[in-house]
Amino acid sequence: MSIKIEKTENKNEVKLEFTVDAQIFIEGIEKVFKKNAKYFNVPGFRKGKVPMHIAEKHYGVEIFYEDAFNEVVPEIYDKEIKENNIEVVSKPKIDIVQMEKGKDLIFTAIVNTKPEVELGKYKGIELKKVEYTVEDKDIEHELGHMAEKNARIISVDNRAVKDGDITVIDFEGTVDGVPFEGGKAEKHELEIGSHSFIEGFEEQVIGMKINEEKDINVTFPEEYFSKDLAGKPAVFKVKLHEIKEKELPKMDDEFAKDVSEFDTIDELKADIKKKMEEENEHRAKHEIEDKAIEAVCDNAKLDIPDGMIENEIDAMEEDLDRRLSYQGMGVEQYLKIINKTKADFRKEMRPEAERAIKVRLVLEAIVKDAKIEILETELNDKIAELAKTYGRAEDELKKNEEFKKYVSSNLETEKAIQYIVDNAKIK
Repeated sequence: MSIKIEKTENKNEVKLEFTVDAQIFIEGIEKVFKKNAKYFNVPGFRKGKVPMHIAEKHYGVEIFYEDAFNEVVPEIYDKEIKENNIEVVSKPKIDIVQMEKGKDLIFTAIVNTKPEVELGKYKGIELKKVEYTVEDKDIEHELGHMAEKNARIISVDNRAVKDGDITVIDFEGTVDGVPFEGGKAEKHELEIGSHSFIEGFEEQVIGMKINEEKDINVTFPEEYFSKDLAGKPAVFKVKLHEIKEKELPKMDDEFAKDVSEFDTIDELKADIKKKMEEENEHRAKHEIEDKAIEAVCDNAKLDIPDGMIENEIDAMEEDLDRRLSYQGMGVEQYLKIINKTKADFRKEMRPEAERAIKVRLVLEAIVKDAKIEILETELNDKIAELAKTYGRAEDELKKNEEFKKYVSSNLETEKAIQYIVDNAKIK
């Protein structure tokens, strides 16, 4: 087994030429044959009992080549990459030079390698101070939300619909006089002002009285998920059955007792203020960190290979697919709903992917340049915290070297960001 490594004319790209011993390739063919022996059917032999040399003669020896290649190459590729300390950041572009039973297997792989980062200024960068204060109106706004959640719903019959009411309606929609799927419902509850219907619908319900019937004219948005309806005018025949309104509770000590563990409204307000101040501290901290990261990335120089960007977009797509699966759909279905192609999606994700890679590589470079290290106690404390959070055995996680490496890397990133902020000039 041998490997030749040479740089290509493209930056951050190398060409690897692998030569695999003929015997290793033959062993790969034999493994593939054994795995698939039950599928071979040759006259004169029972199924699954065809000798290898007969199968090769009957089907052609080349039938095993592709599977044998996939059998032996991945392990060899990974081993040589690791032993030669090549930091590969893309999928390999494989070209087979020689593949024949009895001869050495020769193939090349062109890969992108991790780009070098030329750090600019990252100590003493100037940042604008971020501060958020809690005002009385913010507290009152939060109390309003709490009151909304604890409001009584009462029926009214002595007036017309107004903004904020909850209505009970029948409706049936048509486009060009033809009903469409999903356009009909009976005794449907609609809160006026919720913007849960097509734009313009709820506003036209305002003013209606109980048992009144009305034609409501609206136009579906151009980006509506159903292409058959997108951009088209529609008429909804609506009948109003009920009007309900929210009766908000009085903001007093009794309200505080009902909605919290506090005895007075003043204590509740003080608690709301404290929580808001804590949220504002976290918000300000994250914003100053984002500004710090943006500044050091702007000061750094690096060429990100296309293959690395494509890999990042692949990861983003897989993450989206995983999140969508909880809603019972996949990426393909999601793209149909938003009326976009896979190519559109990947093009839109590219800037975000580039930024994510740049942030990651720049912070890694700062970790090395600033000689940031993670103490064993810090690593163990973090693992203990994660074990408690996810209900895992701490000792089990400590034995997992890949997990420890992942946690350590995250801690390095956190320390690098804190290092930048601590050394910044914040005005």
